[in-house]
Amino acid sequence: MTRNPGQPIDLPQEERAIRKAGTLSLLLCLLCFGLGYLIWPLWFEFPAELVDRLAFALQVSLFALIWVLVGVMLVSTGRRKSVEDVGGSAAGPPSAKIAVQVAFLQNTLEQAVLAVGAYLVLATRLSGPALSLLVTAVILFGVGRLLFLRGYQRDHRGAKGRAFGMTLTMWPTLAGYLLAIALILRPG
Repeated sequence: MTRNPGQPIDLPQEERAIRKAGTLSLLLCLLCFGLGYLIWPLWFEFPAELVDRLAFALQVSLFALIWVLVGVMLVSTGRRKSVEDVGGSAAGPPSAKIAVQVAFLQNTLEQAVLAVGAYLVLATRLSGPALSLLVTAVILFGVGRLLFLRGYQRDHRGAKGRAFGMTLTMWPTLAGYLLAIALILRPG
């Protein structure tokens, strides 16, 4: 279900709801990273050598890239079932029937590229148990994508309906970039 383009939006209320969702997802991310750092190393041994760490980051990345595949499948299935869209993107913009799937795919592709970049760079600077952060990040990515898609499919709530999933996807990647920059700039 999508919002009627003529339907008014209370922008201040929408922004408050987005900030609230962002704050809640940030707190959840912090909790998950803390628990993941403590728990994952008890169950798994993480690599120490650079080539093994990079291989690990690529393997973890698969679980973020699967969400791009999900998006591609949603769009292709939607196009196949829609007379307006069966001609593909070269035939014109997506119809309302597949607009949500196209938006999900585009956003997921953007988020996946950023996340995979963070995983790879972090793998050059982290080793051993610290790599558990990548496992937690990719789990949060998957949960975030699922909630983002669900929020988009129930778009009658607007951006606030997608905000928790979006920020749950984004915070780990942003934290990964900040951590990577700090580790790169760290003396020694």
